[in-house]
Amino acid sequence: MGPDSRLVQLLIDRGVFIPNPASIEIGSDVDPERISGEGVVVHSGCRIFGQRTLIGPGVELGREAPVTIEDCRLGKGVKLRGGYFRSAVFLEGASCASGAHVREGTILEEHAGIAHAVGLKQTILFPFATLGSLINFCDCLMAGGTGPRDHSEVGSSYIHFNFTPNQDKATPSLIGDVPRGVMLNQRPIFLGGQGGMVGPLRLNYGTTVAAGTILRKDESRPNRLIIGGAGQGGNIEAPVGRYPAAQRILRNNLVYIGNIAALRQWYRHVRSMFVGPNFPEALHEGLLEMTDLALAERIRRLKEVVTKIAAGGNPGYGERWTLLEAGLKSLVAYEGDERGRENFQKSIHSLASTSGYDYIKTVQSVSTTDAEAGTAWLQGIVDRAAAIGPATVDGGPN
Repeated sequence: MGPDSRLVQLLIDRGVFIPNPASIEIGSDVDPERISGEGVVVHSGCRIFGQRTLIGPGVELGREAPVTIEDCRLGKGVKLRGGYFRSAVFLEGASCASGAHVREGTILEEHAGIAHAVGLKQTILFPFATLGSLINFCDCLMAGGTGPRDHSEVGSSYIHFNFTPNQDKATPSLIGDVPRGVMLNQRPIFLGGQGGMVGPLRLNYGTTVAAGTILRKDESRPNRLIIGGAGQGGNIEAPVGRYPAAQRILRNNLVYIGNIAALRQWYRHVRSMFVGPNFPEALHEGLLEMTDLALAERIRRLKEVVTKIAAGGNPGYGERWTLLEAGLKSLVAYEGDERGRENFQKSIHSLASTSGYDYIKTVQSVSTTDAEAGTAWLQGIVDRAAAIGPATVDGGPN
């Protein structure tokens, strides 16, 4: 939709501070009722489009460079200082420096942040996670840490390698996990600068990766220091269309999908309890929409690689894909153990009322016993996803 100068004036009338109104573009599809007038600042050169766009109180756009947003939901106090943002959700206090390129399926939870020149797509950062500058971190979920001084971090000039020579992207990486990560009580993970990881990978909490290291293997043990050396040189024939680690690729994709399914249920049954003035229903809807997008993306990408594996001499993969796909899609509706979920909800509800429905304070005040119970509920969803694979593709290469 084209720009509408009348909407600029409407926003000013609502209380939005726009120092240079003539430089702003507001699409005619934007609903001004979804833009708060409380402390919102829109600097010169910004463009706002999309009927789903939501801008909460205290948001600041374009302080360092112009910002373009399309169908993004921005919670209270979000700072987008410069760049392009499409179909993403930013919760309270999240921030992005200039040069950001953030696309669909991305969620930055409370106080997560990225420095300048960072690219994200299908990326989920849990509260307080921080990314340095000059980073490509698409197709990742990162958790870990307990607060602004104890958080998971990625050093500058880091790359998540998410596209293979076989031209597929069944490469999502889990840095931490959902069942434990949502409790905000795990040790942070640190990925040193000028390094990278070749997806799909999984790392446990407390992992520190030295600068300059390229990760190619999972690390399931906690509290490890990984130091990479120079890669071994060589020049050999490159096989076309072969997947020597097909089982590992499949397993890691299933675990990642299970974690997204678990996160969706967390948003449905726990985050929903905090809907209110500081966390409007439209923002909650955005979280659910992003997890739906993530599930669809990961299933689509996995289907592509399974089809290629089958064509490369493993027909069992292709023959059983229909069963595998149906099992994965059923995860959207799977809520996990009902009794465990309801008991955990009761605990959260009691704590939320005493904390003034502050999400971070509530989660971090959950007892160890209740946190373990909540983790068990979510882990059951992950385990259900992981169990779909072996019976479907047994006999395939390891």
